Amino acid sequence: MEPEKDGLRILVARFRGRGVDKGRYDLWMASLGPSEELLERLQSGDLGWSEFIRRYREEIFTDGDVDERNSTVKNRGQKFTLRLLRELGERQNVTLLCHCGESEQHCHRPLLQKLIEGSSA
Repeated sequence: MEPEKDGLRILVARFRGRGVDKGRYDLWMASLGPSEELLERLQSGDLGWSEFIRRYREEIFTDGDVDERNSTVKNRGQKFTLRLLRELGERQNVTLLCHCGESEQHCHRPLLQKLIEGSSA
């Protein structure tokens, strides 16, 4: 990892993790990582990859109780954050980090990248 080429480095995991040096990332956005329950089910084999994808996507776009308290502006999950990251990515490099290795086949980062790239302005 070369920080000067990585641009803005964002940790997109629910937990920072032991031993993860804060110097490895610029920003921690825990809400973009899969929930603990979803991740545990995938890792235990209780959930297949295609079902994980569906449920992760659902988690990202699920309205929270914050929407019940705001009648005008709705959060609709992480839509605003995805649009913000897309805009940032058009201006500079943005690197998504988590605890998976670079060669990990089943990691949420490529899914998240597609969601960011597909978010509308």
